[in-house]
Amino acid sequence: MTDDVESVAPIDFVIIEFPAGQQNFSGEVIDELLALVDAGIIRLVDAIVLVKDEDGSVEAVELSELEGPSALATLAEQLADFLAEADIATLSEAMEPGSVAGAIVYENLWAAPFAAAARRAGGRLIADGRIHSQDIADALEAEAELEAAEEQEEQGV
Repeated sequence: MTDDVESVAPIDFVIIEFPAGQQNFSGEVIDELLALVDAGIIRLVDAIVLVKDEDGSVEAVELSELEGPSALATLAEQLADFLAEADIATLSEAMEPGSVAGAIVYENLWAAPFAAAARRAGGRLIADGRIHSQDIADALEAEAELEAAEEQEEQGV
């Protein structure tokens, strides 16, 4: 995280699950993550790969244990051990048996200057939230289906 409390940015986490046999934490996924870090948009705080067996048992694999680009190894050395065993157990509850997931904790560096300016001006955060991209996609799809149904109704179909 940033060293100056005044400029601490919001910290978020995401968990990306891949079905058994389809997991790919190299290639495009890692390239895009590294691009966000390199651009200064985020700072990776912690990252871990969770493997959930068919029987429901979970194994946590550190990023440093994965094979990948040398930039990934360098990044892994800089990570904090932010996620505790209890966090891992909680995060893995949503996973399907037989799946693999990447849990990523990151600081939103892009927001730090704005947050610091708001604090200096006497502002304080009173609420925040997130609308998941899948929820937006589902809402847009439902709206398109409704519009199509209304159009068919108008045409007497």
